[in-house]
Amino acid sequence: MCNSHGTQLYLEVPSSCLPIVYSPVYNITFMGLEKLHPFDSGKWGKVIHFLKEEKLISDGSIVEAREAAEEDLLVVHTKRYLNRLKWSLVVASITEIPPLLFLPNFLVQRRVLRPLRTQTGGTIMAGKLAVDRGWAINVGGGFHHCSSDKGGGFCAYADITLAIKFLFERVEGISRATIIDLDAHQGNGHERDFLDDRRVFIMDVYNRYIYPGDGYAKRAIKRKVELDWGTEDDEYLGKVELHTEGALNEVRPDIIVYNAGTDILDGDPLGGLAISPQGIVKRDEIVFRAARRRGIPILMVTSGGYQKRTARIIADSIINLRRQGLIGGNEDGEVTVAGVGNGTGLVR
Repeated sequence: MCNSHGTQLYLEVPSSCLPIVYSPVYNITFMGLEKLHPFDSGKWGKVIHFLKEEKLISDGSIVEAREAAEEDLLVVHTKRYLNRLKWSLVVASITEIPPLLFLPNFLVQRRVLRPLRTQTGGTIMAGKLAVDRGWAINVGGGFHHCSSDKGGGFCAYADITLAIKFLFERVEGISRATIIDLDAHQGNGHERDFLDDRRVFIMDVYNRYIYPGDGYAKRAIKRKVELDWGTEDDEYLGKVELHTEGALNEVRPDIIVYNAGTDILDGDPLGGLAISPQGIVKRDEIVFRAARRRGIPILMVTSGGYQKRTARIIADSIINLRRQGLIGGNEDGEVTVAGVGNGTGLVR
């Protein structure tokens, strides 16, 4: 579109890079205050460490995320909302780290919001990479409780909405998106943002009894799968497969955004479900296989996951996708899915 602003997030990426997006800035370290939240605020770096150990990636083979600038964020967010983030009290409430309330906002910006803005930039970058290469994984992101004018549940920026709106505005041939949200919590942020947008099909599978219980946002869900406490692998994987296939048969999108939260893991203090590590790996395989079979580009974000073993499971899942040939490489390092992703995403 002719009114699109200039952005640093859609610059060309060398074909030798894998479409895996990450920056060391993702990790939140803040004088120990991050330990007051059940979230493992260094999990993203640990995922990368495990992938390097397994020789799947090296420093030079992945894409370094760039921080989303204010102009990028304004594609979705209101100026009023972004200004509210200049108050430490607001950020303390959104991130659920109460002591942030007592810290000067410049520190909160640098140590908390900058990492989240960089993860948000990573999701936007990965959206373009997914179209070009057939798949992309942002090792962070998935802030699915944040909408254009309201944050919450550790989500300060609406990265899923932003990635989709950037694609709609800037990439030829991308006019329909499907969000497959498999985090344990309802994704009320993107649901509120796309409530009246027929271009976006939302499938959401979540524990019906936990946060956020947003009845208004539920009206945006086209395939709603509400789970009970303690749901286990067999029932869960059956429902994921049935509804993923059903959603993609009902509407064929130009891009799938897959919110792959690992807070479904048995023992998660907030998710309330009972899925095994092997179940999570299988779940991701089901979604990627459905995308591959249809030749639809897929962007994965890692979203919620509140246990120390989460990073290992995310890494194991990415390794499994590679072993299954659902993400694969050729000699020059370019990775494609099912012949999708020949660099045909034309930027407007």
